[in-house]
Amino acid sequence: MQLLEHARIHTLDPTLPTAETLVLEGDRILAVGGPELAEQFPAASRQDMGERVILPGLTDAHMHLQTYALGLEKIDCEVGTRAECLRRVAERVRMAKPGEWIFGHGWNQNSWVEGFGTAADLDAVAPHNPVYLTAKSLHAGWANSQALEMAGITASTPDPKDGFIQRNESGNPTGILFEKAMDLMKAAIPEPDPEELAEIIRDIQPYLWKMGLTGLHDFDRRACFQALQYLHERDELKLRVIKSIPFEEMEDAIRLGLRTGFGDDTLRVGSVKIFGDGALGPRTAAMLESYLDDPQNCGILNAVVEELYDVGRLATDNGLSLAIHAIGDITNRKVLDQFARIRRYEQEKGYRALRHRIEHVQILHPADATRLAELDIIASMQPIHVISDMEMADRYWGDRCRGAYALRTQLAHGAHLALGSDAPVDSPNPFLGLHAAVTRRRADGYPGPDGWYPEQRLTLTEALEGFTVGPAHAAGMEYRLGCLKTGYLADLVVLPEDPFTCDLDGLLTMQPEAVMVGGDWVWQA
Repeated sequence: MQLLEHARIHTLDPTLPTAETLVLEGDRILAVGGPELAEQFPAASRQDMGERVILPGLTDAHMHLQTYALGLEKIDCEVGTRAECLRRVAERVRMAKPGEWIFGHGWNQNSWVEGFGTAADLDAVAPHNPVYLTAKSLHAGWANSQALEMAGITASTPDPKDGFIQRNESGNPTGILFEKAMDLMKAAIPEPDPEELAEIIRDIQPYLWKMGLTGLHDFDRRACFQALQYLHERDELKLRVIKSIPFEEMEDAIRLGLRTGFGDDTLRVGSVKIFGDGALGPRTAAMLESYLDDPQNCGILNAVVEELYDVGRLATDNGLSLAIHAIGDITNRKVLDQFARIRRYEQEKGYRALRHRIEHVQILHPADATRLAELDIIASMQPIHVISDMEMADRYWGDRCRGAYALRTQLAHGAHLALGSDAPVDSPNPFLGLHAAVTRRRADGYPGPDGWYPEQRLTLTEALEGFTVGPAHAAGMEYRLGCLKTGYLADLVVLPEDPFTCDLDGLLTMQPEAVMVGGDWVWQA
């Protein structure tokens, strides 16, 4: 039994918002209160917290764990010019063997005066290695000629459904692949061995603890699920992970009898993940009206959206909730239309209402703003995207941005917010996400002290609930996770200063001094 005393505890439990003492037994919280608990539990091992601040452990409600973990070894392509990106590729090539794959992530042509690169650009710095660099959005890829050849992508390769290959005037691939065309390249890239991947994920856990994360909702694929199971078997998984099921593997999951919520408090099955459209960066998010700089382009609405009711019936018949990636306003509208039908189907069949989600909810038409709350659909949103996307959104969507990244609107109408980062698209550091949610401005102060569309700012309590209570609700674990309360899991972070009293910009550099998961100190500074 442990007793943590002389602390400033923000419990996020509305019945007891603040406390000074926690009593822990095993992986649970036994009592929350004041100094009197020391007398009530004299046998407990006492730890003086020195007036440090304690918060519930933070959860990233949308990230790609395998992609993030492997990305730490990739070239960082999030740079200001295409020339610098190519210089970094050349530097990595000098250390590689001929024929060895070169991977990078983070480029954004919207930030480059030169715009998109080409296969020839990469060929010039990597003539003897296949190179593949994913865009910051993860919705576009940039390959050199050797990589294209290994993937069998030529002038005669047809565009796949829900994707396309960028081509030059002669019809030859330029090296840029969008959306489902990226799958052609993925098929040529050797998959990491699940055992090796397990070791990589085990070793990056301290990076996430150091940021204050004690849990995450993962949207990567089968290999990641295998790796997580290996770690769990060995008692080496010290994060609470909700694992989504890729849409293309839904029928396999049904045949096996997997249902949302299957598992335990460490690793459990989440929702079936379905892509409804693309992303803002490559201008593939599906829109009611065209992009301002491209009058012929309204993005890509994936065909599965029109079939979502049938997919939803099959899923709900088998106890599987849905998580639909929807960024553009037409995508969100059509997904909500289908969710309305799915909700009616659940009622007709006498099913419990599953915790369905929309991932990103990036821009809604004002007429659709209330519908997530009305249909009890979780708004899984990433406030840090506000910071990285605001200038791009203004450029491409203009005045429509009043309905974009609208955290306050969703909360005000009564939707459940589950906040995350979409890492590695953006940093999984939840304190950066908290800063974005409460200020809607960059670290350099842009676009001003009030932030971008300041009416959408959250209070710090609301934002913290989005990284704690909200993800717990989305996972069906709200009765044992998300706040510091008797009977709840002992997941917490210890901070040297109080985020409720410090300057808001202090969130940008805030870092826990210690992190506990299930009653064990997994990380200490």
